Amino acid sequence: MNDHSPVIEITNLARAYGRTEAVHDLSLRVRRGRCYGFFGRNGAGKTTTIKCLLNLLQPTGGQVRVFGLDPRRDEVAVKSRLAYVPDLVAFHPWMTARQVLNYLASFRARWDHQTEAALRERFRLDESRKVNALSKGQRTQLALIGAICAEPELLILDEPTSGLDPIVRREFIETVIGAYQESDPGNRTIFVSTHLISEFEGLIDDFTILDNGRAVLTMEADEGRARFRKIRARFAGAAPEVAFPEAKQVRREGRELELTVNGHSEEVLQRLRALGPEEISQEALTLEEIFVAMLK
Repeated sequence: MNDHSPVIEITNLARAYGRTEAVHDLSLRVRRGRCYGFFGRNGAGKTTTIKCLLNLLQPTGGQVRVFGLDPRRDEVAVKSRLAYVPDLVAFHPWMTARQVLNYLASFRARWDHQTEAALRERFRLDESRKVNALSKGQRTQLALIGAICAEPELLILDEPTSGLDPIVRREFIETVIGAYQESDPGNRTIFVSTHLISEFEGLIDDFTILDNGRAVLTMEADEGRARFRKIRARFAGAAPEVAFPEAKQVRREGRELELTVNGHSEEVLQRLRALGPEEISQEALTLEEIFVAMLK
């Protein structure tokens, strides 16, 4: 695999459960060194897609490649180079946290003991406690430590912070995941499925929004912020009842008119100025606002 080959390549992926199609004709490419956001509501098909990447489910149609390899034929070669943290974390309940970390490390060619110690201290994780005595959040912390310390080329995270309290969650995202990529710039890749989009805002390079198993938008994050704009105009009297077919959302409230647009911002601004507003402004949407705008 050369540096320009995608770490993940999904082509026309389909996966059905009986007559229900959970994923339909999905295609995306994840470049090396990027943090890729995979966004969607519950039941959109995110976890099904990830399980196909990991050979935990067989695709009904299409194909997936990880590091250029087929996860079904080259499962060990693929999994030795990645780490995966699922939404629901489970370990052998009779093990202590220390035994779990030793067990995970035993499968790995590399293990960062210094980072492990630092993370255990930061999370205040008692390594002598048994897994079945840990809270859901603590088990998630344990899984995240195991994933980071293995120093994988690819980190696949499925709602990785849903069990953490808000303070630990933000610290983990900003400090730990950021440090994971910065420790080997350009070679550490993250594929994260999450509904907590705002908390990953500063890390996401590219994203796909999934709805009912279909990709509704795939874009670079910076391009998304440039294209999706919120335009506000304030008028001397009531906001005019004028149609804006270019806008994805229109909100009128008293003297104010607010438009959400995907491109066409200059055309909309010109039309608004012609209506003689007292004040007009625009701003980029966040990734979470883009997500909401696409699914409304």
